[in-house]
Amino acid sequence: MPAMEQVKKLFSKIYQERNSMTDIKTYKDELQEANTKLSKNTQTRFIGYGLQKGRALGTLKNVSSNQIIEMPVAENLMIGFAIGLALKNYLPVVYIERMDFIMNAMDAIVNHLDKLNSKSDGEFSPAVLIRCIVGNKNKPLYTGITHIQDYSDGLSKMISFPVIQIKTSNSIQKIYTEAERNINNGISTILVEYKDLI
Repeated sequence: MPAMEQVKKLFSKIYQERNSMTDIKTYKDELQEANTKLSKNTQTRFIGYGLQKGRALGTLKNVSSNQIIEMPVAENLMIGFAIGLALKNYLPVVYIERMDFIMNAMDAIVNHLDKLNSKSDGEFSPAVLIRCIVGNKNKPLYTGITHIQDYSDGLSKMISFPVIQIKTSNSIQKIYTEAERNINNGISTILVEYKDLI
């Protein structure tokens, strides 16, 4: 085979591989798709601060503004509000911009969301989906040590419901589907997402 033919075949192969790579969905694409699927349930409400404008790093891009509830920067309040919505048969999804800030919501998570079923002898089983973002360590605009901590292990020891780390894009759809199933069965779930992957 002449050298020029080999070069053409090599470039053709590279071009085909490059085009097939553009079909691969990114971590952010998968999060957008998963949250869009959640929003198809008219009872879903997305709760957080800066959601109308920033759309949770763009992951709520396709979600109706009518399903977004803008809150003040008060994580404990957001979880308490979500518990109330869950008691009224809504599917609340709380977006906590940095996992570091979940510490402000620990009373509502550990003592209320996790224990309300036991405290009410099974009368109430509110279920909330909590999305926590571990800040970026590797991307530009590093925001410092108080914005990059991952408390997944500690949280999983304090509560009875799942804390799931999402470290690959190919697991997102399955994890979100399982989280929605959990909520429909009265089981809250915390999903830990990583800004370095978005």
